[in-house]
Amino acid sequence: MQAPVDERQLMAKISWRLIPFLAFCFLVAFLDRANVSFAALTMQKDLKFSDGMYATGAGIFFVGYFLFEVPSNLIMEKVGARLWIARIMIVWGLISSAMMFVSSPASFYVLRFLLGAAEAGFFPGIILYLTYWYPSAHRSRTIAMFMIAPPLAGVVGGALAGVLLDHHPASLPGWQWVFLVEGIPAVLTGIAVLFWLPNGPRSAKWISSAEADWLTQRLDAERAEREKHHKMTVWRALIHPRVLLLCLVYFLLAIPAYGFDFFMPKILNLSFPGISKTRLGLLNAVPPLITVFVMILWGRRSDRLGERRWHVIWPSLWAAIGLTIASFDLVPPLVALAAATIAVSGRWSCLPPFWGLPTAFLSGSAAAGGLALINAIGNLGGYVGPKVMGFMKDMTGSYASGLRLLAAAYILGAILVVSLRAARLAAAPEPLIPADAE
Repeated sequence: MQAPVDERQLMAKISWRLIPFLAFCFLVAFLDRANVSFAALTMQKDLKFSDGMYATGAGIFFVGYFLFEVPSNLIMEKVGARLWIARIMIVWGLISSAMMFVSSPASFYVLRFLLGAAEAGFFPGIILYLTYWYPSAHRSRTIAMFMIAPPLAGVVGGALAGVLLDHHPASLPGWQWVFLVEGIPAVLTGIAVLFWLPNGPRSAKWISSAEADWLTQRLDAERAEREKHHKMTVWRALIHPRVLLLCLVYFLLAIPAYGFDFFMPKILNLSFPGISKTRLGLLNAVPPLITVFVMILWGRRSDRLGERRWHVIWPSLWAAIGLTIASFDLVPPLVALAAATIAVSGRWSCLPPFWGLPTAFLSGSAAAGGLALINAIGNLGGYVGPKVMGFMKDMTGSYASGLRLLAAAYILGAILVVSLRAARLAAAPEPLIPADAE
């Protein structure tokens, strides 16, 4: 007779094996997505790009991301997570390094579009992958740790990019070194995925057959129970009114998120004139570093109270306050840094509880398609946000108007979340809370 499975011990074993590695993959993904914000400090001058040109290139990433997001996630469900995630990472790493060859607006736009197409499916794919391993009662606490990767990418990326811009071999400009160096980890990590990541419990050699049997039966039972209450096909999920409303909410949250992400180094540079790129990189790391702790505490509070809507609304509002403060001219440098920290902490803290809303009524293939659609359409806000900032800067010569428009998007998104009826989104299982999307 087999000994009973120790659930707590099994979940700990899975977490130690998977979560640090997956979090590192996500960190690398966000590093390559956002490193253009630091490269632009010298790239724009070298290539004579206006803020409008830069904003178009920064944002067009999300057009490619949008077009390939849902197909990529559905393919992963067919071919398996290990092969597909490895493919995504290797291809995007190569394209990210190829950004060093940008020489004109056209080449900038094409490579950023291809980078978005290559990365499409990574974030919802990882979230779908985690549902293969974690019963619902364990998912929130697990994702809380996975979620620290994007703000940590801001810490690592800002510091590394600052050093590369100031201290680099003279054979290439600093911005080219930023793209070359920061693209390599994605390729190496993608190769590691092939050796480290099993497709699911049945193919993992580091858990016993009894543990795999118990886990598979537990997950199958939960899926059957959820589908009994919310049976939905992929196509029905893609046109479901609640899914479409959540697409709009996420779109409004993404506009200011990426609008500020791609311009924060430039805005802080104005607040700290004459500072070296290395020190600017360290200053740029302060908001995301503080955000890691705020986000974990806020996520735990949301789990403890079992409440999602207001845990989306309040961070959205304090992010709007931070952007508004940052929009005023002549604020003291430390106030500008504090405002950026408020904005960034709100930007990330609203996302975990947001993703608890769609997973309350989506499961199986419907979850794969629905989550990918919300992430894809929502992330089109990543195209609009930088465009708003670049256009307003070119029109007015200041970032103030753009920052205030970003703040307004947060407020409008919060108002729409208020309109969501919690009772309609409630579900019996503990909701799965994805990270960004990214």
